[in-house]
Amino acid sequence: MQDIIGRIGMRKAALGVLALAGATILAALAYEHIGGYVPCELCYRQRWAYYIGIPAALVAALFVRSRPALAAGALAVVGMAFLLNTGLGIHHAGVEWGWWPGPAGCSGGVQVSTDTGALIESLRNGQTVRCDEPAFRFLGLSFAGWNAVISLGLAVLAGLGLQRFARRHLAAV
Repeated sequence: MQDIIGRIGMRKAALGVLALAGATILAALAYEHIGGYVPCELCYRQRWAYYIGIPAALVAALFVRSRPALAAGALAVVGMAFLLNTGLGIHHAGVEWGWWPGPAGCSGGVQVSTDTGALIESLRNGQTVRCDEPAFRFLGLSFAGWNAVISLGLAVLAGLGLQRFARRHLAAV
């Protein structure tokens, strides 16, 4: 196991994050635009880690040899983004399981307006997708649950790449 960890450098970690995160966000977008699943407010928030992490992983992969400190910083951003996203995915899954309340705007806590104009406008803008009702479950986990698992894996992968960098570059300090 230690040998495998020792072989995961920053470039391999960054390329792994690029591939896995890219596939994950493309799958989410395909479910939305091809499959017809409409994301809720919390689902959209969970995508930010991918929109930040993928470009940061690309920077890490491109600059690992010429500017290793920049690459390490970018990989640290990747790790932090996906670690935070793990927490957000767990929070969203907990909302779906009813363990704690979600945002009032998408978990059934919305007050219906008695103003006819406001009611008509809200109907025109489409229906609110509830954060507390999972659209899909696979092996007992919803999209939010799987996002938490994948995000944790991506954070660990980034951390493994940083660990090797730290051994090489910070040991001399």
